[in-house]
Amino acid sequence: MGHVPRVKLGSQGLEVSKLGFGCMGLTGVYNDPVPEEVGISIIKYAFNKGITFFDTSDFYGPHTNELLVGKAIKEIPRDKIQIATKFGIVKMEPNNVIVNGRPEYVRSCCEGSLQRLGVDYIDLYYQHRIDTTVPIEDTVSATD
Repeated sequence: MGHVPRVKLGSQGLEVSKLGFGCMGLTGVYNDPVPEEVGISIIKYAFNKGITFFDTSDFYGPHTNELLVGKAIKEIPRDKIQIATKFGIVKMEPNNVIVNGRPEYVRSCCEGSLQRLGVDYIDLYYQHRIDTTVPIEDTVSATD
């Protein structure tokens, strides 16, 4: 396995590879998606080269990116990788992003992400876009 330097992320003790892998492009948000088996092999290749931090979102696809990441990490020891995923974007229109930061929506998104990724926990779960109609304290309280 390759080596990528590691760094502490935040103050909770999470340590990640200094170079992370943003998985968005694998399922074609701004480009054509790669075939599933190619996406899986790319994630495994990145891990074998020392990347342990993988970022996705419930909005990419939507949902197909988390499903792809979930399939890829089945063959990687869970304690050797760190998964980041995001919530909050409901819909993107040409000149408008529709967001939702209500606690019940956040909890529902988190449960869905856990299932799609096939994991028991998410290392870094964060808001993709801020919902200015919901106090941030309310949104964040749903992630406890």
